[in-house]
Amino acid sequence: MALTLTEKKKIVSEVAAVATEAHSAVAAEYHGLSVGEMTELRVKAREGGVYLRVVKNNLAKLALADTEFSCMSDGFVGPLVLAFSQEDPGAAARVLKDFAKEHDKLEVKMLSVGGQLLAASEIDRLAKLPTRDQALAILAGTLRAPVEKLARTINEVPGKLVRTVAAVKDSKPA
Repeated sequence: MALTLTEKKKIVSEVAAVATEAHSAVAAEYHGLSVGEMTELRVKAREGGVYLRVVKNNLAKLALADTEFSCMSDGFVGPLVLAFSQEDPGAAARVLKDFAKEHDKLEVKMLSVGGQLLAASEIDRLAKLPTRDQALAILAGTLRAPVEKLARTINEVPGKLVRTVAAVKDSKPA
């Protein structure tokens, strides 16, 4: 079923709007996946805060032309599904990596973060990026450590004094 010009314009504007707000993008070849498997991938993507869309390559090139993901345009060959991380940079990579573990036919072709095109082998590195909550927890722990050390050090001075006085008292005859 051929798309009309207005439908094509709608798809291009929708993908472009998502791409301008996305943190990262992943393109994967889905050739050989069944409809049920693609539906399962879409459900997992929705749960992970990832925008997932199968777009014709020419329309994808037009949609990404004025975004930071324009570096991906040369790699649009074959049937590709585009995944955009909307919440945190590693969300799309995590969803596609986890799905590819169970389904061999899904193959990641390219990644883009911050206007840079990354090799498909970098998906592990991108997937291991912490989520926003994890990053805040790491930051809080880092900020809390010096304060805890200072509190323990300040608390140790009177404790040492008490132990010294107790040792002197125990050493003197009654």
